Amino acid sequence: MSYFSDKYPGRLEGWRKLKNWRRLLKGQMRLLGKTCASGGLNKDKRKSSQAADYIRVAHLLQNKLTSGYQQFPIGDNIDLAQMIALEEYLKLMVKHIDLVERRLVKGESIPHHEKMFSIFETYTEWITKGKQRPNVELGKNLSVTTDQYHLIVDYRIMENQTDSQVLLKIADQVFLHHKVQSWSFDRGYWNADNKAVLSLYVPKVVMAKKGNLSMSEKEEEQQPDTMKLKNRHSAIESNIHALETRGLDRCPDKGYAHFKRYIGLGVCACNLCCIGRELMAAQKQALKKTA
Repeated sequence: MSYFSDKYPGRLEGWRKLKNWRRLLKGQMRLLGKTCASGGLNKDKRKSSQAADYIRVAHLLQNKLTSGYQQFPIGDNIDLAQMIALEEYLKLMVKHIDLVERRLVKGESIPHHEKMFSIFETYTEWITKGKQRPNVELGKNLSVTTDQYHLIVDYRIMENQTDSQVLLKIADQVFLHHKVQSWSFDRGYWNADNKAVLSLYVPKVVMAKKGNLSMSEKEEEQQPDTMKLKNRHSAIESNIHALETRGLDRCPDKGYAHFKRYIGLGVCACNLCCIGRELMAAQKQALKKTA
């Protein structure tokens, strides 16, 4: 909205008080957030009343936008792109109003797949880590497979999936290019069917089981070769740290296509640094021998 008002001053009829609309709606949002975060008597009643006021103002702005945005002047391709973006944000506004009304006014429990965690990057997911700090993150889960040289041989961006659900797809892709003698996994990949299938193709599969272990499973985990592979698996933490230092702790690009490209470039950069480190070590060793 501010883009059109700045570029075409005086040509947007009925939008002279655009800044006042923003201030009014933001004020209602802040009041609602403060009510939800605080305690006190009759909190549910006060929260419902404040949510109703917020929704009322949002509906007024929505109706004004719906009836008037198509008359905005379009002089070039940039204006057209801004108009398309405005239409998308208007759809998100309608969804946001619906979610607030259902949750805070009607008291419904919103299903997880209907929740919206970001209006700018709508593909964002709620990630429960099962750890104390941080116990929750917003983003996308990334599954990484490394070899004995710490090179990333496969990565996969998960779409509302768990580790155990994508394991066999990862295995199919890895088996196309590599012959695997042993493979270790995090606890999240555990599934009895997954382990049984992988055991047909991999001589040694180390997959920590969730929950209590039987006597045979305890004996298997305490075998020397299993313990050795489990200790080696801890190196994945350094690989994750290397990915984060190559830029994958936060993605500055906009849009899901650019996000996926950014992940691929980060993986490529991590592998190049690993190869370069080994080449430099070999060069230093050769210089020592000649000296």
